[in-house]
Amino acid sequence: MIQKLTIGHESWPIAGAFTISRGSKTTADVVVVTLERDGAKGWGECVPYRHYGETVPTVMKALEACRNRIEQGVKRQEVPTLLKPRAAQNALDCALWDLEAKLTGQRVWQRLGLPQPKPLTTAFTLSLDTAAKMATAASRAAERPLLKLKLGASDDAKRLRAIREAAPRSRLIVDANEGWSVDELPMLLEVCAETGVELVEQPLPAGQDEALRHLKRTVPICADESSHDRSDLPALAGKYDAINIKLDKAGGLSSALALRRDAENLGLKIMVGCILSTSLSMAPAGLVAQNAQVVDLDGPLLLARDREPGIRYEGGLMHPAPVALWG
Repeated sequence: MIQKLTIGHESWPIAGAFTISRGSKTTADVVVVTLERDGAKGWGECVPYRHYGETVPTVMKALEACRNRIEQGVKRQEVPTLLKPRAAQNALDCALWDLEAKLTGQRVWQRLGLPQPKPLTTAFTLSLDTAAKMATAASRAAERPLLKLKLGASDDAKRLRAIREAAPRSRLIVDANEGWSVDELPMLLEVCAETGVELVEQPLPAGQDEALRHLKRTVPICADESSHDRSDLPALAGKYDAINIKLDKAGGLSSALALRRDAENLGLKIMVGCILSTSLSMAPAGLVAQNAQVVDLDGPLLLARDREPGIRYEGGLMHPAPVALWG
């Protein structure tokens, strides 16, 4: 039995603005689920993403509609059938894991039978802007080992060359957020190869990615908007080289771990990413990201402030979540 369920909405200010090809925002709006039992509290955070048809009100409404069932003692394996919004599944699943850890006195990674998590090198994201402004941002972040570039507008070739000149030693990955066309893709991939880009996320709209199947490529291509959960994996074969696993897309820690196993069995490389949010979202994602080829869990670095206690970041190094935060 869960003695109390609390559902809350929090708005966290972003340091400046966060811009991608679909628009800009200045706050990260999250939904937090807290479960209480026998004096212990477990919690989880999710980010409803309008691009996937989810909003803060619809996610909170879905959770509220299931209050009685949750407080009666829902099991983790029941969460995907109980709630439709994936973000709601994520918050509840992670809260259940956290509560179990606190009730048993064991860390979540121990409950899962996973090795003790190690620090991870995470990407640092540069928002979409003019070539000159992105080059300036890259110059300021040039000591970070891995930069993620938000692209998907005209003059992206110019942006890539300017950024590479400004940050000559940083590894680069690109996220076009479905912003490139089939016609311009070969040229842009050539520029990516020229500038040393190691991975390109979702260059084409999800509905147009069949064009990737026979595309000659010099840079690996990663599915993001085309990949949500395990049911999407068969359609990715032959089109993508990697997938970006996000807990808000997959439906929580449990589903994300299963997705990673299945994707690896198909030979896909693993990237673990996030939607802009606090350290509470990064904590469970950090377990999925262990030994992943690419880690993009920089959400708290882009906020004006984070939770206390939060995850410790040292340059490009992300440390495991403290026990006082989650898990």
